[in-house]
Amino acid sequence: MNKRKIFNDPVYGFITISSDLVFDLIEHPYFQRLRRIKQLGMAELVYPGALHTRFHHALGAMHLMCEALQTLRSKGHLIWEAEWEAAQIAILLHDVGHGPFSHVLETTILPHVPHENLSLELMKDLNRQFEGRLDLAIQMFEGSYPRQFFHQLVSSQLDMDRMDYLNRDSFFTGVAEGAIGAERIIKMLDVVDDQLVVEAKGMLSVENFLNARRLMYWQVYLHKTSICAEVMLVQAIGRARELLRDGQEVFAAPDFAVFLRQNVSLTQFQENDAYLRAFVNIDDNDVWSCIKMWQYHSDAILATICQLLLHRKLYKIQFSDVPFEADYLAKISQDLQQQHIPAHWLSYFLVEGQSSNAAYVSSKERIFIKLKDGSVRDIAEASDLPTIKALSNIVRKYYVCWSKNLTLQP
Repeated sequence: MNKRKIFNDPVYGFITISSDLVFDLIEHPYFQRLRRIKQLGMAELVYPGALHTRFHHALGAMHLMCEALQTLRSKGHLIWEAEWEAAQIAILLHDVGHGPFSHVLETTILPHVPHENLSLELMKDLNRQFEGRLDLAIQMFEGSYPRQFFHQLVSSQLDMDRMDYLNRDSFFTGVAEGAIGAERIIKMLDVVDDQLVVEAKGMLSVENFLNARRLMYWQVYLHKTSICAEVMLVQAIGRARELLRDGQEVFAAPDFAVFLRQNVSLTQFQENDAYLRAFVNIDDNDVWSCIKMWQYHSDAILATICQLLLHRKLYKIQFSDVPFEADYLAKISQDLQQQHIPAHWLSYFLVEGQSSNAAYVSSKERIFIKLKDGSVRDIAEASDLPTIKALSNIVRKYYVCWSKNLTLQP
């Protein structure tokens, strides 16, 4: 029986599969593809251990979902077997729509289609293949299921997705500050008026969770070296797209070339399943094979960026709390032109951007604390730590990346 299968996870130990349907979904090519998509994009250039994949993360989130459901059942909340299975499936497939390099290339390969929308389209396709057995899971994923706490377990500011990726990313990068007490938080979960809440005695663990999330963003997800590598990868893909659309020959696997040649909309995905078929055939390997081939391309821009990326000769980066002055950017531009980079090529070797970090946005889904008197309050109000209120503020940093010591002949 499939339900006897177990996975040995480095973070949680043994993860059991509770139903044949869940096992069959894990075995499906759509889900197996996640083995070939790294969780942290280019972070391995900073943290050598950050080689874990979306496959690992999805299994871990599913495990935490089971723990949460068991906690809620133990506190007297009725959860049918069908709901239990559906919640597992919803979290298991929540990232199935991620493309190569996860978030890094999301707005480059598919500029107008968030991965959540593609996850939903793939879940609908799987539902057709499994003859409607994912109906309930899709409702939970979309948030249309009447018992809203199921959707909150899948997608909220204290969901099983975030709990797993913080623990897992902390584990594989070695950034200890990202470790959270996920097990304690889950044990403190409850439901009041169909809303997910945390018991008051778990408030310190939630505060630690929010602080850990903020630290992980600055130390891992928005690390300056990761940003440089991501910028270079985006520039390489962008240049390849320009060359292809200008009629030049650029190496790419056929399915990957579909998304390099055109901006595919969500409507196109929904109306023509050829796009979905092409999407589920691309992963990190397709991009790396292109980068390795493009380093020999006759186009100096594309070849140079790919060579630098492959050899980890990354751009320099400068951060600022305010937008950069025009004079400062002009000085960098002048220096680049002295390296024989024509003015009309500068946009590939001088890139401006900004990053933002907000650990807790109370204007969105809120984290509620169940006090001892039974009342429910937002954690920003219930906590006596001023830092929790501060975490609600969005912190923005501006950056500029540029190449150094580069000689490029047009």
